[in-house]
Order: sequence, then C-alpha cells, then structure tokens
Amino acid sequence: SPPVLLCLLVCFFFGTAYSIDVPLFRWKKNAFLAALCIVIVRAITVQLTVFYHIQQYVLGRPVPFSRSLAFAIICMTLFVTVIALFKDIPDVDGDRDFGIQTMSVTLGKKRVFWLCISILLFAYGSAVVIGSSSSLLLSKLVTVTGHCILASILWFRATSVNLESRKS
Repeated sequence: SPPVLLCLLVCFFFGTAYSIDVPLFRWKKNAFLAALCIVIVRAITVQLTVFYHIQQYVLGRPVPFSRSLAFAIICMTLFVTVIALFKDIPDVDGDRDFGIQTMSVTLGKKRVFWLCISILLFAYGSAVVIGSSSSLLLSKLVTVTGHCILASILWFRATSVNLESRKS
C-alpha cells in the first residue's frame, strides 16, 4: 500500500543518512542526528504508516488521528530516545577517542543510564495513568497492574547493573 511504501522509503533514506560515509551524511557520528534518525523512523514513521495501512487497507475504515495513536507515538518516542542513549553507554571510550560527543561521553555513563531509567519509568507511569482511565475494569486492572510490575522489575534490575561491565 502507499503508506507501507512511504514507510520503506523514509526508513531507507534515514538508514542511508545514518550509515553512509559521504559528505553531509554519516549522521551516526553526531549524537543528535543519530537520535533524530531513530526517533523519526521508529517512533513516528512506522507508527503512522502502519496505523494508516491497517485502518485504510486492512480494515477499510477512515483514518482518524486518535488519542491511542498519539499515546503510542509519544511512548515510542520515549522508548526510542532511551534506545538512542543506551546504545552509546558501552562505547564511551571509543566515542571519546574518535571525538564523537555522545551524551554518555559528555555526561558520563551513570548519569545517562539513570536518565534512561527515569524516562522509562515515566513512560510506565504514563501508561498507568492512561490505563486507569479505561472504562473497562479488566483493562484497567491488567494495564495498571502490568505496568506497575514491569516498572518495578525495571527499577530492581537497574540497581544491579554494573556500568563498567559490558556484559552487565
């Protein structure tokens, strides 16, 4: 469908801009541009185009911009921002040696790690708030309980991470 084709083209463009080593590209050398690529592709383009495809071409419905779609885009933006920040934590020494100013190089591994954990906990908290507003009791219980459990697991696992160990 046209939305899926658009998704593939946008992913191809940003994937190329991120990776290819030619003038004006190789955006992964710049922390902001690298994060921007990840957010545009994973959080915005994929969410919008797949939603549009499913609504229009699978279900045959009109394509509304709903609260659930907005929430999905916001949550995915938070998650992919964390991915963009987390991916640089193990590479601080190499990034510093090659002059790549990631947030991990600038702020340090520990600060970036806990910033990421805080962002994820905020996302879980947002899901709890949204879930608690559901009119269906079962949905409310599953959403609130599930996200509280996942946030707790995240917190307890995060406290045991050794940032000096790549494996950890």
